[in-house]
Amino acid sequence: MTERHSHQFERGTDGPKVIVVGVDGSDSSLRAAAYAAGLARRQRALLAVVYVQPVMAAGAALGVPVAETTDEIAEDLAAQIREAAERLKGVYDVRWEFHTFRGDPFSGLVKAADDLKADAVVVGASEQAGHRIIGSVAIRLVKAGRWPVTVVP
Repeated sequence: MTERHSHQFERGTDGPKVIVVGVDGSDSSLRAAAYAAGLARRQRALLAVVYVQPVMAAGAALGVPVAETTDEIAEDLAAQIREAAERLKGVYDVRWEFHTFRGDPFSGLVKAADDLKADAVVVGASEQAGHRIIGSVAIRLVKAGRWPVTVVP
């Protein structure tokens, strides 16, 4: 006796529900944000835009107002994203949130992805030559093996 299953393919319902994208203002991170926004729109997922504010003890010791500067960067990034979302409103609607975390980029993105229950992480390719030796944030995220990671050039 043959058993028949009446399963139908459901188009577009099994994709990610939360996509985390790391932004730092670099060209590659902004390309990653645009790519992630397209994914989020097509999958009807929430786009969680994350800026990790660096903690620089050495800068603080020298009297550099690091926290103020990184707060300004975060506010500027959020404003850029709001502007882009407003320009595309009605054409491409994407549900998005902006989050800031403090720490090094890798640990901050891991915490963000865990806290936000990310189904996928998108980051820009590193633009720094030293990362070839030490390892980029993208490579470290892939090696963590906890989420699908897309690296945008």
